[in-house]
Amino acid sequence: MKKIGLTNKIFIALILGVLSGVALYPFKENLIIKNYVIDFFFNFLGTGFIRAIRMIVIPLVFCSLTVGAAGIEDIKKLGRVGIKTLSFYLGTTAVAITLALGVGSLINPGKGIVLSQISTTNVSVGETKPFIDILLGMIPINPIEALAKGDMLQIIVFSILCGVAMAMLGDKVSTIRKGMDELNNIVLKIVDLVMQLAPFGVYGLIAKTFSTLGYSAMLPLLKYFLAVIFVLLLHYLITYQSLLILIAKYNPIKFLKKFSGPMMVAFSTSSSSATLPASMETLQEEFGVSKGISSFTIPLGSTINMDGTAIMQGVATIFIAQIYGVSLTMGDFVTVIITATLTSIGTAGVPGVGVIMLGMVLQQVGLPLEGMALVMGIDRFVDMFRTVVNITGDAVCTLIVAKTEGELKREEDATSVNENTLA
Repeated sequence: MKKIGLTNKIFIALILGVLSGVALYPFKENLIIKNYVIDFFFNFLGTGFIRAIRMIVIPLVFCSLTVGAAGIEDIKKLGRVGIKTLSFYLGTTAVAITLALGVGSLINPGKGIVLSQISTTNVSVGETKPFIDILLGMIPINPIEALAKGDMLQIIVFSILCGVAMAMLGDKVSTIRKGMDELNNIVLKIVDLVMQLAPFGVYGLIAKTFSTLGYSAMLPLLKYFLAVIFVLLLHYLITYQSLLILIAKYNPIKFLKKFSGPMMVAFSTSSSSATLPASMETLQEEFGVSKGISSFTIPLGSTINMDGTAIMQGVATIFIAQIYGVSLTMGDFVTVIITATLTSIGTAGVPGVGVIMLGMVLQQVGLPLEGMALVMGIDRFVDMFRTVVNITGDAVCTLIVAKTEGELKREEDATSVNENTLA
């Protein structure tokens, strides 16, 4: 087993998890299976791994962003990288939601479905915040409190400010910069140790999902589920791969092969934050992206780049409107595009949060919030796929920014695309 790479181990664990979950699903009500296998063994492996990942996410984001911003000593370059990153994230999110609404209107996922056939799940929706409150909430009143609570947007702002200040002071804070570099190395080593447990965590997460939900929950909503998957695939193939080829000049086949490890972590954990360590390590080690770029774009993307979530919200809006017999106007479509794009800012990269943010979109177009309960039953399955798209967008953005800034060290893979590179 030592000769098998981590990516292959995760893939094997994922397959074993699916098989174990499907095999145990008919016996999920058995007290021994439920209490000792599903709720204890599977839950311990899966939840334990997620907790270990969350343990290092905050230190990783703070250290990597601070070191990354400090490493880009040219303040103009840092601003340029920031503008490119934000433009990519917000632009592709708007494209994603537009694609979802267009395809959803053609497929009509909610037509022909009887409301009584769908099992609903209770879901609580918090109060939605105005956009101005989101912007103001990015400014930390107490940075220590932000670190303790895990407020990612505030941590990002504070980390970037620390890095910019260190870059401007230069040799005056050389001791602190060296100490931050060493602290970052310690955190990265902890990441490496935790990721060795990934196959066990993936097995537990997937086995618990399939042993408790099975496939029966998907059957009434199969058309909605397939519609979301179809749009996710379109966005990946058309939007991301086009940008990857045209701007980054990168071979999409090699990209898929190298980035398959983080994709599998994202699929099994349904968490952009949990995948953050694997994404950063892969982009630096496998793709040759500089630490300065990847340490800036990946943590930022895990917080504000949610293309997969936006796609789910677009298809779900069409689905719920058709279930309740509500006709959406072109103005409603524009409202959904703007709202879904803005709500992606500050969305936590944790499982299931996308369906909560769906409430804000439904409110803006006058659809009943009860419609959220219709899609909640299978959201765990949908979440697995949309998280893969979320983190793939972060990676493509990183490669594009690195290429345009001359920070892509391994140019042999970032060559002009022709018949030979795609062969």
